[in-house]
Amino acid sequence: MHEKEQAELIAVIADFLEMGHVENIMAMFKQDTSLYALSGELLRDERFMVRMGMAVLFEEMKVLRPQEVTLAIPSLLAVLGEETPWMRGEAVNLLGIIGSPEALAHIRTLADDPEPQIREMVRDIFEEQGAR
Repeated sequence: MHEKEQAELIAVIADFLEMGHVENIMAMFKQDTSLYALSGELLRDERFMVRMGMAVLFEEMKVLRPQEVTLAIPSLLAVLGEETPWMRGEAVNLLGIIGSPEALAHIRTLADDPEPQIREMVRDIFEEQGAR
């Protein structure tokens, strides 16, 4: 996919998520698993509803197709290194939803994050994992 086409696709997905059309995006992800590679870029969107839509999407897809959600991990790793705390937090959240050993290993790297809220998210994820 060319850069311009990818940017347009990200914009369309983000707009649909903002409007609450998660079911439509879920259908797209079911049809084309390569869309998971766009997850990191979608989390960079400043619109809260887009990021919330991503969390809802991942929660649903985790139930329906748990093996597929792991395809997003590479795209989320770049977001873990972002300077902006809310971006790192969003990536931690999606990796926590994914919950695979690989995802959890990447979350663990933020256990000493300078942002207290991210450290708390990391602790909460591992406490929840321990309760399972």
